[in-house]
Amino acid sequence: MAPQQVSNHTVYLLPLKDDGSPDLPGDPPYVYLSPPTVPAYSVRFQIEGTSSICRQGSLWVNIPAKGEHFDRQKFREFKLTPNFNDSIKIDVPIHYAGAFSFYCTYTPLPPFTTGKVEAPKPTKTPNFYIDVSPALHVQKQRIPLDAISMISVLSKFMGKYPDDWDRHLHGISERGYNMVHFTPLMIRGDSNSPYSIYDQHTFDKAVFPRGEKDIEELVTKMNEEYGLLGLTDVVWNHTANNSKWLEQHPESGYNINTAPHLRPAYELDSSLLKFSSNLKNLGLPTHLSNEGDLLRIMEAVKVHCIGAIKLWEFYICDVEHSAQTAVSAWMENKADLDCPLEDDVQSWPLKQKADWLREHACPGKDRMGERFRRNTVPERAAALLQKLFGRYNSKVNSAGDERTAFGTMHRFLNELNLDWYREYDNDVAAIMEQVFNRTKYMRLDPHGPQVGDITIENPLIESYFTRLPVNDTTSGHDPDSLALANNGWVWAADVMRDNAGPKSKVYLRRELIVWGDCVKLRYGSGPDDSPFLWKYMTEYTQLMAKHFYGFRIDNCHSTPLHVAEHMLDAARQVQPNLVIAAELFSGDEKMDFLYCQRLGISFLIREAMQCWSTAEMSRLVHINCGRPIGSFEVDDVSGADPKTQANGNLTNGVPQGREVIHKVVPSKIHALLMDCTHDNETPVQRRDGRDTLPNAALVAMCASASGSNFGYDELYPQLIELVHETRPYSSPYSNLKPDESLRIGPGDGAGTVKRLMNQLHRIMGMDNYDECFVHHEGEYITVHRIHAKSRKGYYLIAHTAFPGYGNGNAGFPPQKLSGTKAKLLGAWNLECDQSSEAKQAAINDKVLRGIPSKTKDLKGVQCESRGEDTVITVGDKFPPGSIAVFETWIPGAEHSEGLDKYVTTGARDAFKNVSLTDLNAILYRADSEERANSGGADGVYTIPNHGALVYCGLQGWWSVLRDIIAHNDLGHPMCNHLRDGQWALDYIVGRLEKLAQRDIYANLAAPAEWLKTRFDAIRKVPSFLLPRYFALVIGTAHRAAFDRGIEQMSPNVQHGQQFLKKLAMVSCQMLGYVENASLWPDKLVPALAAGLPHFAQDWARNWGRDTMIAMRGLLICTAQYADAREHLMCFASVVKHGMIPNLLGSGKIPRYNSRDSVWFFLQNIQDYVTLVPQGESILKEQVRRRFLPYDDTWFPWDDPRAYSKSSSIEDVIQECLQRHAAGMHFREYNAGPAIDSQMKDDGFNIDIEVDWSSGIIYGGNEHNCGTWMDKMGESTKAGNKGEPGTSRDGAPVEITGLLYSALEWVDGLKSAGHFKYDGVTKSDGQLITYGAWAAKLKSSFEHAYYIPTNPDEWKDYDVNPKIVNRKGIYKDVHRGKKEYRDYQLRPNFPIAMTVAPDLFNPTHALGALEVADKALLGPTGMATLDPSDLEYHPDYINSDDSDNFHTAHGRNYHQGPEWLWPRGFFLRALLKFDLQRRQTHEEKVEAFQQVTQRLLGCMKMIHESPWAGLTELTNRNGSYCNDSCPTQAWSAGCIIDLYDDASKYSSEFLHDGQSSQKA
Repeated sequence: MAPQQVSNHTVYLLPLKDDGSPDLPGDPPYVYLSPPTVPAYSVRFQIEGTSSICRQGSLWVNIPAKGEHFDRQKFREFKLTPNFNDSIKIDVPIHYAGAFSFYCTYTPLPPFTTGKVEAPKPTKTPNFYIDVSPALHVQKQRIPLDAISMISVLSKFMGKYPDDWDRHLHGISERGYNMVHFTPLMIRGDSNSPYSIYDQHTFDKAVFPRGEKDIEELVTKMNEEYGLLGLTDVVWNHTANNSKWLEQHPESGYNINTAPHLRPAYELDSSLLKFSSNLKNLGLPTHLSNEGDLLRIMEAVKVHCIGAIKLWEFYICDVEHSAQTAVSAWMENKADLDCPLEDDVQSWPLKQKADWLREHACPGKDRMGERFRRNTVPERAAALLQKLFGRYNSKVNSAGDERTAFGTMHRFLNELNLDWYREYDNDVAAIMEQVFNRTKYMRLDPHGPQVGDITIENPLIESYFTRLPVNDTTSGHDPDSLALANNGWVWAADVMRDNAGPKSKVYLRRELIVWGDCVKLRYGSGPDDSPFLWKYMTEYTQLMAKHFYGFRIDNCHSTPLHVAEHMLDAARQVQPNLVIAAELFSGDEKMDFLYCQRLGISFLIREAMQCWSTAEMSRLVHINCGRPIGSFEVDDVSGADPKTQANGNLTNGVPQGREVIHKVVPSKIHALLMDCTHDNETPVQRRDGRDTLPNAALVAMCASASGSNFGYDELYPQLIELVHETRPYSSPYSNLKPDESLRIGPGDGAGTVKRLMNQLHRIMGMDNYDECFVHHEGEYITVHRIHAKSRKGYYLIAHTAFPGYGNGNAGFPPQKLSGTKAKLLGAWNLECDQSSEAKQAAINDKVLRGIPSKTKDLKGVQCESRGEDTVITVGDKFPPGSIAVFETWIPGAEHSEGLDKYVTTGARDAFKNVSLTDLNAILYRADSEERANSGGADGVYTIPNHGALVYCGLQGWWSVLRDIIAHNDLGHPMCNHLRDGQWALDYIVGRLEKLAQRDIYANLAAPAEWLKTRFDAIRKVPSFLLPRYFALVIGTAHRAAFDRGIEQMSPNVQHGQQFLKKLAMVSCQMLGYVENASLWPDKLVPALAAGLPHFAQDWARNWGRDTMIAMRGLLICTAQYADAREHLMCFASVVKHGMIPNLLGSGKIPRYNSRDSVWFFLQNIQDYVTLVPQGESILKEQVRRRFLPYDDTWFPWDDPRAYSKSSSIEDVIQECLQRHAAGMHFREYNAGPAIDSQMKDDGFNIDIEVDWSSGIIYGGNEHNCGTWMDKMGESTKAGNKGEPGTSRDGAPVEITGLLYSALEWVDGLKSAGHFKYDGVTKSDGQLITYGAWAAKLKSSFEHAYYIPTNPDEWKDYDVNPKIVNRKGIYKDVHRGKKEYRDYQLRPNFPIAMTVAPDLFNPTHALGALEVADKALLGPTGMATLDPSDLEYHPDYINSDDSDNFHTAHGRNYHQGPEWLWPRGFFLRALLKFDLQRRQTHEEKVEAFQQVTQRLLGCMKMIHESPWAGLTELTNRNGSYCNDSCPTQAWSAGCIIDLYDDASKYSSEFLHDGQSSQKA
């Protein structure tokens, strides 16, 4: 039984931003995907689960399902089901090529408020585009777009079908072309131009007597016998001026009926034609000898053309008539008073009155058209008269009043006409200039056509209009419909503007370069505007698609986009894999993108013959030659290392392929680079005939489709004149016998070498040789094009031949190919006879032919191997017109498995056993951490001209490489450093090998070995490739390490959004071994850092408060339970005074000066018990005590009493609560400068008491700062030394909330039989149960802290009306020494809301959160003080040495700067209380979306930060703070807490299973 074929499922990942646009680089990003495959690949739209567009949101795509026809207006809907914990993924298979689009609909998120808000209206995003390349095959072989070698043929010169055509096609095929572009093959109009088509539905009968049958036969033979695909022009903009169907349907063009705005242009055109026939009668010259003759004629044009037709009448209003009708309407009381007209009109100056008439009484100013179209509406003008003279009353008013009114209006209208006369004068000046310049070029300029005498047949100007003949057919039409505007082009025109439309004066101002044989077609806005034309041209388009594989859109920049869309949609119904080339000269890259996106254009035509120098040619080649050699891998190849699976994927016992995910990489606009088009002058004409060979070779080396023109390889002496030329093609290559092959090498013309270059072009395009190096040196251009993986390539040396170049080798020096071997394929030069006699002989021959030319072998080109390098010399004889072509390869890049595959696989297996603590060493480690662990020997790596990396581990390298790769920045100092030497490789491997020798890092041996073997493999590659391979190795290792970290964490993290995963990995940054900062004095264990790099080692690493705020998110929510337990046990061991130390110091010299730390500690024990499986068991665990329980005696850590006693965690909890209940008054151990050089003496005194009337704990004094807002003044100069920035003495609101949370919890434990203590003994000896204490707090909290919105209610609360600044908030502190500080709005009350929601009235809570949302919320953090507060100073600069008391030496650390960790508590509180009020599913979703909206700044920060974390704080409005830790433990941990909450809430009503959809 044959094995079952297993197919991988390929996915292209397209992430969307919050506004629904593609989250890709580029403005706009151009999404151009590869051809459809079998099985179909999918586009995966990925949207954050509670993005704004998910609110009643849907994704709409018009990508058709299998078996469906594409309909641009038919969109499939995919509901965006919100999910806070994951991304929404929608897979849409791609079955067809084409131009597709998508958009989102959603209802915008309203502003967060507790009041009523107007419901936002549903909205739609703009359309965004996805183009899919066609799948082309010739002789059953796939042909990528960049492998196309096309040749244009002017079909009218191909001779007799089929014999002459077969000869030419055989010669074309033998030269290596694989596509033929035919100019239109239809019946031509009178001019005989192929682009002036007489009948779009009929092939030229003179060539194809059997019509479609001949075409079918031609295309089949081309493909099957000659290996050629057929592409033809489609001409949608115009038709021949003698097309018979125009007589039946003149509405298909722009005439005076369909385009009345063209009347003045038509009358001027007719007048100029009449003037041309009357020159002799006017005594004017009909033969122009000089500019003087022309100037005489131009003076007469003013009088006999412009003046004669009174052209100004099309611009102005008729003053006499308009004044009279206005007065009549006034006298008949017909004034229209509905228009806005103020009462003070009497005081208006004359111009203001005229401007009012223009704005309100002249509807005809919208366009040109009829004479005096701009006359005023009598009733509107009468309104102005009535305001000035009152209502007309025949009994009161007299004839004098009528005359006065007439005179007044007459003045107004003359003033009104002034601006219009200026417009007229400007247009006349333009008309005169255009007629003068065009006539001068056509009749006088040496380089012009010099058309001869002015006659009725050859008038002064080319007519802009075709006048249809009067016959039986046309006589039935309105005469105004029989003059049709001709087509043409306008220099530097706006491609989105219709030159013949009502907003354009191109035809009037004579700015059109007209094609007199073509009538411009008028499609209007849709088929209803011109039904016959749309149907007729759609049928023509589908006829072309039936027979040809591709279109060249002629004059695409003048084709209305909606017309081109319709035509191409119709064509793709017939030929789905239609290749589209476009002639698009918009002059605007964004406009080019728009056309390409909406039409699915395969490539834009670019012309090498437009280059005027070797340098410019080099630039064109560089643009179209692909990415630089050694470029970074654009796709996410780190995902190429699959997760190990024992037996592969099985679904119902059937083997399944793995999912291969690629990033959507924005594309550049693809080019069809032509060495010469049928519109270009030939090299013989424009440059030097010898340049034919190097020009063609350079084009063939480009990583784009390439093209040429029949006659180029043969060296035709000049551009073929499309209209009047009648001679047939001739070519030496068309003389080959049917079975004869063209040999590469010497021969006539350039075709024998063109065969080789086309073959190489096809090979490189087929196999994706997409890296290139282009070098310009003098007259030379070298091009080296390489395959990115095999490193095989082709190298071209081209000696260009521009005018003035000599015959020598121009002193071209030897070329060194580093680390590369080369083999000469051939060297040739082109010699040709460019004498005037030779050119004239060719020009005047009976057939179209080239000048005499030969391609000759060149001897003397040398390839010399020097070690790993190759040196190439061209020799003395290498004149302009020479090329040398080499095959190259890089031995050092060869590997048995393929180097790319080798360096991007195996990492997952190598990292499979590392722990999260191991990953701290592998990925991270700030400089000070590394030095602490190495005795100062080791630190971060420093890159010359860049600086030190932020981490020693892989993240330090990846943070820099990520941006280098994104911008392909091969000139970055890191890349230069890697090319200079391999020190970076040595550092990375050596560091891990050294660490792996230690027992604690034994698991690092496997990753070190993997990195060593991969680096060893890439050490052999040439230095210019090292940055690329280094990035592959580091990227693969980083991905494997990151994924290994995530797979050891909680399911919520594993299946969460990427943002959550990045936050969770901050735990690995912060948790690690540091020799001088263990949790314990006598054993080394991993310890959490507060932040990096400032709080990384020694006494500065472990902070009680920071650890306890960060720990829930970083350790418990990520399932790092053992480490969480270790930290809890450690801090339980050092409890003293019923407190934990703020500075741990490994338990050796702990400092007890923070009143809040113990409450966060108790909250963490509660969270551990609640969230960790069997977490309650920790309560009974015994911990060694650093100090004696209930004894404040201090002794050193190595004193025999230290760690001599043990307590259970339960006992420690009780001790903390009991000590606070009884009150505490102590002085810090070793108080004085030794422990704090800034603090005043009183600050070392710690006083804590309970007010048993309320149960609230009070403490602190004005000279210490016992909460997290703990900045002490340090400046003697400013007088703030020893003055806390934020003392917060009294009862800080968060301590009260945390106290209540602890009491409620232990009371519940007691009730459940898990806690042995009933309560605590007060200072008076009385027992109070925990439940009773909690009840006191609950009953007093709102009274103590809340400041009602309504002042009438203040009497019911503890409020001092004199001090209130903000209403509807909670006080920051209760009963502080400086009472005004109690009333300051700070971000601390949400902490209490989060841990003790029962204390809060839900309505009050939401109102306070709304105030904080508006006043405190910054882009990433929370302002630490109300901006309206007088003490608000939002910019923290620790080095500030000013005399400013408030800010010197950073005293304002917590007086306005925006800290990130409070944002987590704020959003947790917001989500909790907002959900309580929400009733419906949609309302609850909105609550999640409000939170998500407020995380966008943090998401951006962690994505962009080289530290891969969230900063400690920012200055005002999210601005950078230089003194902030760039990654802080609690900043990340508190947001992880939010995701943990959200996961629990969302599981109640959001259906996670709907977050992934397939089409």
